[in-house]
Amino acid sequence: MRILQGTEGAAADVELEGNGTLSAPAPALTIHPCEDGRLAVIVSGDWLLCSPLPSTGEVLARLVEAPKPKVVSFDTGGLGRWDTALVAMLTTIRRQAESAGIPVDQDGLPESVRSLLALAFAVRAPEGSQRIRTRSGVIERIGQGALEVADASVTLLTFTGEVALSLGRLLRGRATYLRSHFFQYVQEAGAEALPIACLITFLIGMIFAFVGVMQLAPFGVGIYTADLVAIAMVREMSPIMTAILMAGRTGAAYAAEIGTMKVNEEVDALTTLGLDPVDFLVTPRVVALTLMLPLLSLYGSVMGILGGMLVGLSMLDVNVTQYTQQTLEAVELRHLWGGLMKSLVFGGLVAMAGCQQGMACGGSALAVGQATTRAVVAGIVLIVVSASLLTVIYINLGI
Repeated sequence: MRILQGTEGAAADVELEGNGTLSAPAPALTIHPCEDGRLAVIVSGDWLLCSPLPSTGEVLARLVEAPKPKVVSFDTGGLGRWDTALVAMLTTIRRQAESAGIPVDQDGLPESVRSLLALAFAVRAPEGSQRIRTRSGVIERIGQGALEVADASVTLLTFTGEVALSLGRLLRGRATYLRSHFFQYVQEAGAEALPIACLITFLIGMIFAFVGVMQLAPFGVGIYTADLVAIAMVREMSPIMTAILMAGRTGAAYAAEIGTMKVNEEVDALTTLGLDPVDFLVTPRVVALTLMLPLLSLYGSVMGILGGMLVGLSMLDVNVTQYTQQTLEAVELRHLWGGLMKSLVFGGLVAMAGCQQGMACGGSALAVGQATTRAVVAGIVLIVVSASLLTVIYINLGI
């Protein structure tokens, strides 16, 4: 049995299969170059979203190949049923033709399709509203990265200057902030962070001691593991590991807190009230973390030495007195002061990185997450770079 179905004068044959279901003609899309330079696009079958549709790749490629057709026309004599799938296909072809500077003749399309296309092209998309994927070369990406690093450095230096001016006002007693907030920041960056800092440095000391024993014991100088652990923890590892820990813990918290205040327009409210946001929000946090990080580093050094002692006593033929005496002989006052000075610098950098990213946060919840991530990354990068510079300075000064 055959059913004849028309679409505005166009006929389409739909067959009933043996089980009584409709067997719609498959959609087809072909092109036919004409002698007068016209490219005829022949559309036939049922163009429905529920059915597999042919690709428009051949048509689009023909529109950009030389020689280009003079006009693009459509032949829909064999078109059956259709929905938005047909309109979407025709819109793609027309946009490609217009990009190539080829006029489009729509007289061969049904009236209803022409009306929908007219609506689709009635309002042009704003310039720049569509994403254009471009593939840049390696050199271009390196250059863009260098420019981004330079811009970030200038921004951080500018923010550092603002914090320095705020510290000057604080020393003169002209900065406006809440003392209760300052002591809260001291507690968060000090006592509340002490357990995790001690745990991490204790484990780092055990790792250093294990490596030292495995390398030194075969030569009969395993006792010098105490020197290795003590100097490494006091001078380098405790300040660096504590600072990295605080960058992920406290620096990220600073960025999230200030960023959320930016989103809620609380920072703008402070400015409206005549309060400097840097004095009120940034300076207390920077001072608190800068003061607390050397203390955390000192505790971390002790815990790292204890972790190394635990491993040394279990793997070496020494007692507590021998290990302690060797540690005291290895650690000099210059090592201790050098590590504390590094912690002082790390604390200021981590706090400023977190506060700067919070102050530069956008006006959405997504921006708060991005600011938090950038604060952690910036803090760790500043720690590593400053640690390298300070190590070079220490070596040249004989510290």
